[in-house]
Amino acid sequence: MTAAPASVAPPVQAAAGDAPAAAHGRGARDRLRALCRNRLALTGAVIAAVFVLAAVCAPLLAPYDPAQPHFGDTLAAPSTEHWLGTDDLGRDQLSRIIFGARASMQVGVLAVVLAFVVGVPMGLVAGYYGRIADGIVSRITDTLLAFPFLVLAVGLAAVLGPSLLNATIAVGIAQVPPVIRITRAETLRLKHADYVAAAIANGGGDRTVLLRHILPNATSALIVQATVGIPAAIIGEALLSFLGLGVQPPDASLGVMLSSAQAFLAPAPWLAVWPGLAIVAATLAFNLLGDGVRDVFDPRGGTR
Repeated sequence: MTAAPASVAPPVQAAAGDAPAAAHGRGARDRLRALCRNRLALTGAVIAAVFVLAAVCAPLLAPYDPAQPHFGDTLAAPSTEHWLGTDDLGRDQLSRIIFGARASMQVGVLAVVLAFVVGVPMGLVAGYYGRIADGIVSRITDTLLAFPFLVLAVGLAAVLGPSLLNATIAVGIAQVPPVIRITRAETLRLKHADYVAAAIANGGGDRTVLLRHILPNATSALIVQATVGIPAAIIGEALLSFLGLGVQPPDASLGVMLSSAQAFLAPAPWLAVWPGLAIVAATLAFNLLGDGVRDVFDPRGGTR
C-alpha cells in the first residue's frame, strides 16, 4: 500500500508579486550607493546642488539688488563690502552672479523638459510603429541634426526674438533631435522584449504597451540624456545672452555679464573672471554628475 503524497503548499502569490518591486527597490539602492562611491560624480552633484539652491533662493542669498546701480562704487575691486567687486555701474557682482545662476538653471531645466515633452513621444511613435511614422520622424530629426546645436539655437532665438523665454524655447527645440534618437533606439530594442509580447497577448493596446512597458524601461537612458542636456543648455543660454538674444539688461545673466565685461578687461578683469568661472563650474558639475549616472546605469559604456 503506497503512502499518500505529501501535500504541497500553494505558492504565495503576494510574495511573487512583490518580488519585482523589491528587486527594483534593491536595484535603485545599489545604483545610489554606486553613485555615492564615485567621488567625481559626488563632487559634481554637490556643486550642482549649490547652483540649484542659489537659483531657488536667489532673493534671499543676494546681498544687494542685482539691477540697482551705485555710481559711487563703480569698478570697485573685491572687498569685504562687495566680495566679488562691482561693475561699471556699481552693481554688486556676487548678487548678479547669483541671479545669473538662476537664469542658467531655469533655461537648463526647462529647456530639457521641453525637449523631452516634444522628443519622447516622437521617438516612441517612430520606434514602435516604424515605416511611415519612422520615416517622417527620422527626416525631421536628420534636418535638425544638419545644424550644430549652438547654431540652431542662435537661429531660432533670432527668429523668436530676444528674451529669456524665447531663449529657453530655442535651446529646448535644439535639444529635441538627440532625445528623439535615444527614445527611438530604446523603443526599437524594447518592443521585442518578452514582457511586451506578453502584454500584447493579454490584450494590451498600443498606449498601454508604450506607457506602461516601454517608456518606464527606457527611463535609464533618458535620465543620462537629461544630465548631458542640462550643461549644454547652460552654455546655450550664456551664448544667447552674450549675443543679446537671451536675457536683456538690466536683468542679470552670466552671458550678459561676460558681454559687458569686454570693455573693462584691463582695469577690472574680475568682471569677466567670476561669471566665466561660474559657467565653467556649473557645466563641469553637471558633466561630472552625468558621467557618474551613465557609469551607474551602463557600466560597460561608462568612462571611469
